[in-house]
Amino acid sequence: MTQVKTAIVIGGGIAGPVAALALHKAGITATVYEAYPSTADGIGGTFSLAPNGVAALRTIGAAETVTAISTPLPRMVMSVGGKHLDLPGLADLPPMQQVHRSDLYRSLHDRAVADGITIEYGKRLVDAQETATGSTARFADGSTATADILVGADGVRSTVRRLIDPNAAGPLYTGLLGFEAVARHEVDAEPGTMTFAFGKGGYYLYWPEPGGGTRWGVNLPQERPMSLTEARAVPSSEWMRTLRAAYADDDPGRDLLLTSDADELQVVGSLHIMPPVKHWHRGRMVLVGDSAHAPSNSSGQGASLAIESAVQLARCLRDLPDIPSAYVTFERLRRERVEKVARRAARINQAKAPGAVARALMPLMMPLLMKTAMKPEKTIGPEQRYVIDWDAPVTADLVHS
Repeated sequence: MTQVKTAIVIGGGIAGPVAALALHKAGITATVYEAYPSTADGIGGTFSLAPNGVAALRTIGAAETVTAISTPLPRMVMSVGGKHLDLPGLADLPPMQQVHRSDLYRSLHDRAVADGITIEYGKRLVDAQETATGSTARFADGSTATADILVGADGVRSTVRRLIDPNAAGPLYTGLLGFEAVARHEVDAEPGTMTFAFGKGGYYLYWPEPGGGTRWGVNLPQERPMSLTEARAVPSSEWMRTLRAAYADDDPGRDLLLTSDADELQVVGSLHIMPPVKHWHRGRMVLVGDSAHAPSNSSGQGASLAIESAVQLARCLRDLPDIPSAYVTFERLRRERVEKVARRAARINQAKAPGAVARALMPLMMPLLMKTAMKPEKTIGPEQRYVIDWDAPVTADLVHS
């Protein structure tokens, strides 16, 4: 094991608390520092946790807590031009779980605190200095913290990534704006069915909401990106008028939007991905989660990959003799896998924001899309079957698994 006994974890979203829990299990005391003043209660939409993400949560004892607040979606359907076709999955694996972002944040926060992990809010990182024996984080409020290592789990606009490499690329805009709400309209779909619809105005998805109604999410094509603050400054009623106009000719998109209340609209904002990050670590600093790899939401794997990486980092620090070998092996374990998922998601994004010609041809492209989708073992099998063996020792000559 490395001589690492303490860790600063920057970011209290998903990867941060998971990293702290995994480090705790590996015998390393971690403190989480979150820039915002509190947890994101009630803020944000939903996202998917894949079977591999739930399996990674199981290694830190958090799987059951998270699945208890999630909606299982065992059936996936693609809808193009009014035609509905089932997307085959992996029958022997648990279904995808749809979870509210704020609920997951709260669940992971509570689990971390129960394990004795300290989470400090209102701590925005502005700089870090390293010595031969430790790393000191400096926060905007003038306070500091020192530990053996510093873990950057601070998202696509990561400050830690910039400290590791001032020339590092930032997130790329996908050309899509995200929105989510619950409609009073009841769709003709079995409970647990998620439908991916390619409408005339853009891509959207929907599924029956437990308790009644239909939850829907929209990826609306838009040329220029908007910050979340900027997007939420636009009145919800104005966004709803834009969405209703865009999906006026779609079924059931039209009815979903007409029966949704504007004041309950969740503005997710511009959707971004991370291009390949050249440097994942430097000295005592290392990146996990979206700060290093953030595939498009089209992948259904963003949160799951972040959870995996947090767990794998802890294994490497547990088993390798020094920090450099632990970080190098961690990157070797993760880079190829996460970048392969990102490439697949990027191809899906092109279909979600097609031009006028592509939209006209979409029904004709359906057989080709389905031919690809009919090979789940080849497309999603390697992603969803991935299970981390916590008890297996990590060695410095480990190859990709």
